[in-house]
Amino acid sequence: MKSTDFKFPLPKNLIAQHPKTPRDECKLMVLDRKPKSIQTRKFKDILDYFEEGDCMVVNDSKVFAARLFGLKEKTNAKIEVFLLRQLSQEENIWDVLVDPARKVRIGNRIFLTKNLYCEVIDNTTSRGRIVRFNYRGDFQKYIEKLGKTPLPPYIKRDATEHDREYYQTVYAQNVGSVAAPTAGIHFTKELLRKIEKRGVKIVPVTLHIGLGTFRSVEVEDLTKHRMDSEFFYISDPTASVVNQTLENRKKIIAVGTSVARVLEANTTAGRYIRSGYGWTDKFIYPPQTLKVVDKLITNFHLPQSTLVMLVCAFADKDFVLKAYKKAIKEKYRFYSYGDAMLII
Repeated sequence: MKSTDFKFPLPKNLIAQHPKTPRDECKLMVLDRKPKSIQTRKFKDILDYFEEGDCMVVNDSKVFAARLFGLKEKTNAKIEVFLLRQLSQEENIWDVLVDPARKVRIGNRIFLTKNLYCEVIDNTTSRGRIVRFNYRGDFQKYIEKLGKTPLPPYIKRDATEHDREYYQTVYAQNVGSVAAPTAGIHFTKELLRKIEKRGVKIVPVTLHIGLGTFRSVEVEDLTKHRMDSEFFYISDPTASVVNQTLENRKKIIAVGTSVARVLEANTTAGRYIRSGYGWTDKFIYPPQTLKVVDKLITNFHLPQSTLVMLVCAFADKDFVLKAYKKAIKEKYRFYSYGDAMLII
């Protein structure tokens, strides 16, 4: 497989700029892998594809207001500081991206308020910097007040207060992502209650999603692509429920490619998963297959992205790309705020 095998034309007017409300009223394309059939439903109809004893795994990572804006000391040049991850809680040191990068050097201070600033202590990439904030209290609460929702680069508008609610799943708990696990955005609390009432167990894993999720694969040879490492956590209770479901020969439903990656990165030789935490850079693409996931809920992804490659590893590539062609023809909404796909 080459990266260009996953290239397809997409009209820009199909890239969703606003979320669908209510969440579960978006379109749902259902792909059945055995007969290779394609149906169009509403997302709220997804309940029809669950059975008692199944297990649905969600990513409970929470997006934080990662986009900060400040002024460079002395020159007052406006600088964006995009928080990626905290490297030291004790010293409040962060890995960030800055823009415009040419104006930001080691030793510079960027003032976000009159008294709050960050000092650049190292360079990482062309736009990457390591900074130390002078704030020593509950910095996460401060970020939520000061920062803006980190909408994806293909959403061509400023973030609003509305996005704070909708660029987030209703079950988000663990703060750490700079991009939402968007397959889960379509669930409402009421729909989740109906799923549980059907006898489906809903369990969380955590994968803090980074900016790498938006990057296209730029090398032709997929074996040479390297994923960004992302932090994951699988609790003992979650692993127990998933493994019991597998023993009972019921279905594992992954809500999103992030969940699929976490499960597959922690699968034993005997098709069980292990609990634990750490970092994963697992890259799943054809002809690899998924060992644990039986059904996958996902959105419509970027051409040549690692996300669409994972979907094509779960279902036949030609079948998936045929579904994408149909989605474009029928004007499905694409990407983070777009419509959904269920593969069974």
